[in-house]
Amino acid sequence: MSTPTPPRPALHLVVGYDGSPPADRALDAAVNLLSGRTGRIDVVYVAHLTSTEMMSAAAVGEMEITFEEVEKELRASAAEKLDGYGLDWSFHRRQGPIPAELITVASAISEEHPGDTVVIVVGSSSSPVHRMVGSAPVSLARHSPVPLIIVP
Repeated sequence: MSTPTPPRPALHLVVGYDGSPPADRALDAAVNLLSGRTGRIDVVYVAHLTSTEMMSAAAVGEMEITFEEVEKELRASAAEKLDGYGLDWSFHRRQGPIPAELITVASAISEEHPGDTVVIVVGSSSSPVHRMVGSAPVSLARHSPVPLIIVP
């Protein structure tokens, strides 16, 4: 006599997305991971001001307009990549430090869907300097409360 296999929990993939080649690879990996499973992809663009930009009110206002334009472009790019797969997905824009914002989104999903699997998916940093002094993926690896996949 065999015991029926319990259903797999839904998979929620939080993908850090900025339109760069590593981010595109992370989004492609998320599509592959979700293939044949129940779940969704939450594409997250984190608008981030540098410390220099935060000093000037005029620069902050200018950057907000730029962030809105970038958001539209990234949303369209994500839609182009994801719409043909029939997957459940959404696009979010957040503002702040990239690792903290991705963790916030993942934690909220974990709280909203207890028992489901939540994973953050990001591309590796394309900058050699980031590999030495730290990057969003490195910070996520140190602080993420959910599993993390760093796509090369």
